[in-house]
Amino acid sequence: MDGDRFGLGFSPRRREDSRFLIGKGAYLDDLVFPEVAHAVFVRSPHAHAGIAGIDTVAALAAPGVLAVLTAVDVAADGLNALPPTVEANVQTGERFHFTPLPLLARDEVRYVGQLVALVVAGTKAQALDAAELVRVDYNARPAVMAPEAAAEIPGLLCMDWRVGGADAAFANAAHVVSLHLHNHRIVTNPMEPRGVVGVHDAADDRYTAHVSSQSLHVNRDAIARVLNIPPEKLRFVAPDVGGGFGAKNFPYPEQALIPWASKRCGRPVKWIASRSEVFVSDHQARDHLADASLALDAEGRFLGLRVDSIANIGAYMCGGAGSLQTFQYLHLQGGIYNIPQVGLRIRTILTNATPIGVTRGPGFAEAVNIIERLIDAAARRHGFDRAALRRRNMARTPMTNALGFVVDSGDFAGTFDKALAAADLPGFDARRRESETNGRLRGLGFACHIKGTGGNPSENVDIRFDADGTVQLITGTQTIGQGHETTFPQIVAHCLGIPNDRVRLVQGDTAVIRSGGGHGSSRATYMGGTAIFRASEEIVAKGRPIAASMLEAAEADIGFAAGAFSVIGTDRGVALLDVAAKAREDGTPLDTYHFWTREHMTFPNGTHVVEVEIDRGTGRVSLARHTAVDDYGVIVNPMIAAGQAHGAIAQGAGQALMEQAVFDDGSGQVLTGSFMDYTLPRADDFPSFDLTFNNTPCTTNPLGVKGCGEAAAVGIFPAINTRWPTRLALTAFSTAP
Repeated sequence: MDGDRFGLGFSPRRREDSRFLIGKGAYLDDLVFPEVAHAVFVRSPHAHAGIAGIDTVAALAAPGVLAVLTAVDVAADGLNALPPTVEANVQTGERFHFTPLPLLARDEVRYVGQLVALVVAGTKAQALDAAELVRVDYNARPAVMAPEAAAEIPGLLCMDWRVGGADAAFANAAHVVSLHLHNHRIVTNPMEPRGVVGVHDAADDRYTAHVSSQSLHVNRDAIARVLNIPPEKLRFVAPDVGGGFGAKNFPYPEQALIPWASKRCGRPVKWIASRSEVFVSDHQARDHLADASLALDAEGRFLGLRVDSIANIGAYMCGGAGSLQTFQYLHLQGGIYNIPQVGLRIRTILTNATPIGVTRGPGFAEAVNIIERLIDAAARRHGFDRAALRRRNMARTPMTNALGFVVDSGDFAGTFDKALAAADLPGFDARRRESETNGRLRGLGFACHIKGTGGNPSENVDIRFDADGTVQLITGTQTIGQGHETTFPQIVAHCLGIPNDRVRLVQGDTAVIRSGGGHGSSRATYMGGTAIFRASEEIVAKGRPIAASMLEAAEADIGFAAGAFSVIGTDRGVALLDVAAKAREDGTPLDTYHFWTREHMTFPNGTHVVEVEIDRGTGRVSLARHTAVDDYGVIVNPMIAAGQAHGAIAQGAGQALMEQAVFDDGSGQVLTGSFMDYTLPRADDFPSFDLTFNNTPCTTNPLGVKGCGEAAAVGIFPAINTRWPTRLALTAFSTAP
């Protein structure tokens, strides 16, 4: 609809879908490069082994082979190992104990799938054949897979941190309930696998890496340090990205090795991960153990929370794994409830598993699962009504929790009541009896969730008015399928009244904007949207004197609304785009760059109610009914927000009912290394989701928005895993140990 202005709250169709549906997307494997060579990695088949030697002679002699590179070559060219993105406790500044991840293993491998050698050949088939000829002399060593056992082995402890305290609360408690919980490990499996196409320009010794990545500037800077070059010598480009879910948030060795191989070979080099590589090399998620206790008084008021937790971060500390434990997981311990005292012990442990990264709701999901499961256990063991117990302890906003973190907005009790009413709890007994007549058990559970939207704390936009009457919106965020090409122009339309079809989103290229926070932690709309709002204020301020001159009026008499300046109290006005054209002619363009750093997070929250059926004969479990009421603040596009929530619901339910990354305890071999062994949910595994909103505007950003891409995954997992052995109950079921 040419010329329409869809601002906040409207649901125009996603403009990007038109090209995706006809095969015009620009995903990494769609890009064409002349004379491109192909790379294949030799990966460790052992979870833990010494390397006595690597023989590359036969591989080098194979047809079409251009290079076979090992750690010896890495050292000869002065490349560095890859440290984690977060190297110290963000609360205390204390440095973690870690060993940077080698680009290619030299003396030892620590997990199945670790990179050992890189083969480059003229075709992918030639590279695959040559990789089979690389001979690695391994000396297998015992693998340590259990984090409890790893905690007792010197050198495997990255952090042991205690914060807060709850001794007084437990000393005075009438009731104490304790649980041992395992938030089990998952593989994120984005639709588009990771990949890199590296191009080295010998003329000026610059690199370009075309990547499937969520955070281009942060990862570019990290890889530049690995390559020992200034960041301006390395360009990261990602036109379209087919999903990420956190696995593409942080840097990987391949992002350095492929551009380096291009320099070595003198031609572009391409690597696209196979699905098998995704299962063993992409950052995995969760794998969090907790011994947790909740103290209550005789009336059921929460007095204190105590958690002793172990995070199994795998073989190396990678990406933001350290921040996960010292910021996200810490931030909202106790969820939405008043808990006067909280005491935590947080340990991060190395094992011989694939390194951990992040996925939807990292840290927050682990923390919310703990409190929601404790509340249900307390209700069951001590005779409280589980809904009343939650209501009695819900905080009002603004709230400051026991560890000093502030949540600005949210109607927790109202959202909870709306969700229970929408779920038709009085009708549950009839639905349960119907299930029983069909040979199935039926149970009901619910959980309240909250999630902080954090990620990189700074963001910027550059708004440029072009001569053809269109507007370039250049952002440092990164779309990975969320619909930014639709929603960001909606924010521009809201702020400046410019028709949506006049706005062109430019992103995914470190060469076109000086910095960027990428996409992670549901930050894009909050961070990018606020930058758009602030830049728009500057544009209006720049345009007002020009409009006054064009309208022959005093500047003080000029107002701005709906995309036009006008003389207040009259019908005389001039469109912003016409003012922009005049400003360009006068040599004072309205083009505006704005950079800002946040001081606060946003806190999407909600309540999820589920009903699960279990077939008595087969044990097959299914999600029979799902009702949710969520608070995402001011919603830019309700259709897109609902779609994001649906995806998060599916991911959280998938973890609860189907997904689990499993390793052999003795050898460390991956037992769920393909879709033959690892089950992802499909559309027919779910009922229709009944999702509504009870939105309260966020008070810490001018748009009032809150992130919406992850929160639902935080809520549905504990709702499904509730254990409640009464008639109004969710029958205990989980694939998690």
